[in-house]
Amino acid sequence: MRVQLGTLGLAALMAFGAAAEEDKPVGVQTTAFGKLPDGGEAKLFTMKNKNGIVVKLTDYGARIVAVEMPDHSGKVANICLGFDSVEKYVEHTSYFGCTTGRYANRIAKGKFTLDGKEYTLAVNNGPNHLHGGKKGFDRQLWKGEAGPGMSVRFTHRSPDGDENYPGNLDVTVVYTLTDENALTIDYTAKTDKATVLNLTNHCYWNLGGAAPDGSILNHKLELTADKYVEVDSTLIPTGKLPSVMGTPLDFTKPEVVGARIDKLKEGPDAPGGYDHCYVLRERRIKPELAARIEDPKSGRTLEVHTTEPGVQFYTGNFLDGSAGSGGFQKHGAFCLETQHFPDSPNHKEFPSTELRPGQVFRSTTVHKFSAQ
Repeated sequence: MRVQLGTLGLAALMAFGAAAEEDKPVGVQTTAFGKLPDGGEAKLFTMKNKNGIVVKLTDYGARIVAVEMPDHSGKVANICLGFDSVEKYVEHTSYFGCTTGRYANRIAKGKFTLDGKEYTLAVNNGPNHLHGGKKGFDRQLWKGEAGPGMSVRFTHRSPDGDENYPGNLDVTVVYTLTDENALTIDYTAKTDKATVLNLTNHCYWNLGGAAPDGSILNHKLELTADKYVEVDSTLIPTGKLPSVMGTPLDFTKPEVVGARIDKLKEGPDAPGGYDHCYVLRERRIKPELAARIEDPKSGRTLEVHTTEPGVQFYTGNFLDGSAGSGGFQKHGAFCLETQHFPDSPNHKEFPSTELRPGQVFRSTTVHKFSAQ
């Protein structure tokens, strides 16, 4: 039986409630998180709500480090892939938990034209530009500050010409944890020159608990999307938005993630799993439901609500158990990256990612946790 949205299951509350009562939230705690190669010092910000959900963040990449929550029986686990020091994040390249930008996802051949001028970006993913380039927002030490309430605010200035993007861009990302078991991410940005912008969080989730031998193939997913962004063999959009009906991409009703994933591994150019941007149904002025995913064994459920027009569903296809992927195995986690469509600057038929002086970029994504 489904519990009320945003609440933990009764068994979990009974098992975890006493400890939570003894250790009530006292605001955001700030501790050291290690040093960067240039001598910069990273911080760790820890938030805890009255139900015992713990969220840990760092100013390196304005990223989620961990989300700890009980399952239906009260057993607590971290459900977000990550590391225990900033030094380990510097070593690895899988974008665990970070804010990606300036442009999340791919731009074809690292080129786009804006107001008649062509811009050439770094090519760091096959023939294409990915997640902001060689030193995107994930590789920056943001300014972080706690509060008000159970929130952490990160700010960063990306200077004109940063990774060859135009304009001085000021970005703010605010994470807020509520007692209704929701983690809200609010993004805002301003520029002094016309530019393109696509921000998302790149958290890798495993609702059964983040572990090197974990798998998300038994998770059950539902997406509020009837169409997806068709891509070529290098994961660049063709411009077509086909229906998901009758394909392995159809999650309009709850489906087990691993039930049809092998059909996406056939052929030399197969993506090796899900790595698709879905076109969400509603026009999104306020956060609307984009995805609901649950782990039947633990009873943990995650709902994702967003103002964005799309969500990239990714099943950790490039995790391979190596040091470069943190020791986590293929399909050991999933991502639900709320965003605009990939390569939008080169597809005028897609929702625009242009940001101009005098405009304010705003985007909100809400993660709602429960156990049943």
